[in-house]
Amino acid sequence: MGSNNFSLPPSDSPSLILTLATEPERIQTWTLTHPMWGPALTLDSYLQRESYLTTVPLAKDGGITHWILTIDGLPPNERPILSSCETLRKKVIYTEDRKDEVKEGVAHGIGSVFTAKEFRGRGYASRMMTELGKKLKGWQGGVLSVLYSDIGKGFYAKHGWGVFESGHVEFKPEKSEGGETQKVKKIGYHELAELCCVDEKLMRERLRKLGREQKDKRVHVAIIPELDQMLWHLMREDFMTKSIFGEGRIPQVKGAVYGEKGKRVWAVWTRGYYGGLEKMEGNTLHILRVVIEDEQGIDETELMEGIRTIVRIAQNEALEWRSETVQMWNPDKKLKGAIERMGIEYEYVDRDKDSIASLMWYGEEGIDQVDWVANEKYAWC
Repeated sequence: MGSNNFSLPPSDSPSLILTLATEPERIQTWTLTHPMWGPALTLDSYLQRESYLTTVPLAKDGGITHWILTIDGLPPNERPILSSCETLRKKVIYTEDRKDEVKEGVAHGIGSVFTAKEFRGRGYASRMMTELGKKLKGWQGGVLSVLYSDIGKGFYAKHGWGVFESGHVEFKPEKSEGGETQKVKKIGYHELAELCCVDEKLMRERLRKLGREQKDKRVHVAIIPELDQMLWHLMREDFMTKSIFGEGRIPQVKGAVYGEKGKRVWAVWTRGYYGGLEKMEGNTLHILRVVIEDEQGIDETELMEGIRTIVRIAQNEALEWRSETVQMWNPDKKLKGAIERMGIEYEYVDRDKDSIASLMWYGEEGIDQVDWVANEKYAWC
């Protein structure tokens, strides 16, 4: 595979094409990316995970696509993989043109952008992203694409992906009291469907209101926090913990919900592992999504108590499951206010190199006219 009976063309050569990877080419790429993104797993487990993630709800039936940049005319499985990436299809809603109509489309989440060492420094990743940005416009109903840059803000921005807010509140894992009250319930798989259904309704109404009340011409977009979107993260987590902790262990607590129906506050989270148990660095409990059910009517003290209770449960879970930190991405003004008052030590981190949220909009409006609503970790891939 990847025969050397060819000369490497320049990155602007018309002989280069963006195309779909075959199954052997996907395995080749996963093998190369294992040291970078899978050191918490053995190579065999990492290959199993990547294959498994093509079968989960969000990815199956064409939901995930594996792309490679290669040389046109060479046989599949013998052509060089000059650069590679994958895209994950997500549902998106948006409003535009000062209307309260909520439209639906597809967002393509781009991940695993990779170039093997022998092909680096030749501009192949740039060529691939240029071709990919054009390809995804309208493809499968695509109205936008998102990615999370781990190489700073410049590279993808020059290819058309605008940089959006990329900060997070960080808490330390700790054993703390006060996380268990009659008002709070821990979230497992069985609670997710109802909560995600409510969340989607709230999100649609939020965008409708933004479209109706806006004073200038802006586009408001949100990736739907639907059940399949959450399951992609949680099923990925389960595979990791079974491999790392052994004995089929998976976390039962996937979040926490506080308060009575109609006035609830909840958070859903996942655990990510890069260092495994030998090296804690990079092991993170990510709060995927925070929802305030009655955002306008909730009492500030009640909100603060709800967030404090939920964060304490998350800290306990992070300690039990060997996470180095707890992160909550891009909390809005109301949520920040509650965090500031709740009496738990935290740090706000403004990221400038890793996981830089970036979006390309395929409508007529410029990227500076796009408002990315709920720019939270659940949209990451």
